[in-house]
Amino acid sequence: MQTLPQNNGFKLPAAFEEFTEARREGFIKMKNLKESGKKVVGVFCTYTPLEIIYAAGLIPVSLCSSSNEAIKHSEADLPKNLCPLIKASYGVAVSDTCPYFYFADLIVGETTCDGKKKMYELMGKIKDTYVLHLPQNYTEGSSFTLWLNELNKFKNALEKKFNVTITDEDLRAAIRKGNEERINLKNFFELGKLIPAPLTGADMSAIYEGFGFSFDREKKNSDLKAKTQEIYERWEKELKGTKSKRQRILITGCPVLGVREKILKTIEKSGGDIVVYENCSGVREKMELIDESIEPMEAIAEKYLNISCSVMTPNPKRFEDLNTLIDEYKIDGVIEIVLQACHTFAIESTSVNKFVTEKKGKPYMYIESDYSMNDIGQVSTRVEAFLEML
Repeated sequence: MQTLPQNNGFKLPAAFEEFTEARREGFIKMKNLKESGKKVVGVFCTYTPLEIIYAAGLIPVSLCSSSNEAIKHSEADLPKNLCPLIKASYGVAVSDTCPYFYFADLIVGETTCDGKKKMYELMGKIKDTYVLHLPQNYTEGSSFTLWLNELNKFKNALEKKFNVTITDEDLRAAIRKGNEERINLKNFFELGKLIPAPLTGADMSAIYEGFGFSFDREKKNSDLKAKTQEIYERWEKELKGTKSKRQRILITGCPVLGVREKILKTIEKSGGDIVVYENCSGVREKMELIDESIEPMEAIAEKYLNISCSVMTPNPKRFEDLNTLIDEYKIDGVIEIVLQACHTFAIESTSVNKFVTEKKGKPYMYIESDYSMNDIGQVSTRVEAFLEML
């Protein structure tokens, strides 16, 4: 196996061998891309318009933000009572233990929450960082105007930094490929509609994460189709027509990669089947395509502004999405996972609880946690009790 660079101060994470195989292989692929002269843009959030980055001939990659090990490196600069995702994102940057951050020519952040936007100020002292200023409302026309202007500024900044020209045709081609990928990912996530579930929610999360480290878009789409077909055919052969007593669970709330081992696997060990994720680690962003019939920058702005994250206020689309997913995936119970100090999801959980229990008549559970394993016993006890109630 090839090795990653250890020079120039770069250090492999102590837990490198514990990373998923796809993530470790992705590090090597990224090293090879850099050696071939490709330019790389590190991103954190689903609000980042990947089509503009691809249209510039650049390679976007999701940066590390799920390592508990990295958090200790962040707390010299960041408060201890801050969201673990923010601390992990900054921790790998300041300790230089994320290969993707190391190889990135530019970091793109976004003003989704107060903690992240202030963290990006510090990150900008480590590596060139561009921050997208996201309006906090998608229901008013003025927000669209602001966001479109912001994306045009971003497009111009990429052209200037990388000495490229981004044409409308470049954007349209990137939109077409992006929509193809969304369709394939949505089809993959919709395997969760099958009864009984064809794979665990933890495996679904890991497979999705793995595809994020495939940088050849044609191969990624081909592999997505093949993996989805493989899982469906196995279900048809081994599971179709059988019955399961396991409860079908929808996960909502914050990104869950940092709590996959602690919470997701605990849910499934306790008898639940996680069949769909209504969060930015799941199907939510894939539910709508970019309009290919209108001006490309307007189409991109419209699509990305309408993502129903809790940073938006008001946020009616999230409840529309929950309504659809609870029905289509035949959900028995909803578990909301909120990372410590994530104020927007924590506050919006009150409305989600009311919607799920009163409007949909489904049981709801709220879990607030961080990336450490300190509360694994408490999480396990509460999850077991919730599933027994179902």
